[in-house]
Order: sequence, then structure tokens, then C-alpha cells
Amino acid sequence: MPRWFRWRAGSPPARVRGSGASEDLAHLTEFARTRRGVEGFVEPRTTVTETTLLLVADDGEWTRRRVPDAARAHEFANRLGIPSYDAQVVGYPQRMRAWNSRRAAAEKQAKSLGPTAPGEAG
Repeated sequence: MPRWFRWRAGSPPARVRGSGASEDLAHLTEFARTRRGVEGFVEPRTTVTETTLLLVADDGEWTRRRVPDAARAHEFANRLGIPSYDAQVVGYPQRMRAWNSRRAAAEKQAKSLGPTAPGEAG
């Protein structure tokens, strides 16, 4: 695991759905390198969640993972050459909300059509 992504002494590492920091780092790196126009939005720690880095592609597709702290999230984005912002200051991009809406509509339509029986046109 890269030195800059390690947890500071004295602060316990957060667990992300059974994965570790290196898996989160690999996921974020893969997302950023396989999508166009990716920007990072650093979300602050709250009483419920740890600090997270939200990556949003130019089509609005997004992913989010926990990060050790805001400074390292910005450093990570800088190393990949993507701009990063504090989500609390700039908010979230409209393209992300539009992508969520399109995805929800597609899922709703798929559910309304129901499963197609074998041999049935669908």
C-alpha cells in the first residue's frame, strides 16, 4: 500500500464493506483511468461516515470510496491529474443527478416489463 494512503497512527482504519484501503485505492484509480472527464469531490467526515472521495465522470457516472482524510484525497486526485473540489463548498455536479435519474428510470422500466419467459420476444 502506498505510504501516503496509510492511516495515521492513533486513528483506527475504517472498513469499507469488507475491503481495505488498497482495494479502495485500486477501484478509484481504475475508475479515473477508464472514464473521461473525471472530477473528484471530497466529502467531509460526519458522525455517520468517514471522509470519502466521490469521482464523477463526464457522463455523470460516479463512484465513492472512503479515504483517510481530505488532504490525501486531494493528493490522490492530483497524482492522477484530475481536478478535485470540496463537495461542501461547490456541491455536486448536475450531470451526476441526471445520471442517477436516467439509471432509476431505466431500472423502473425494466421492472415494469417483468422477466421475459424463454422463447418469448422481449
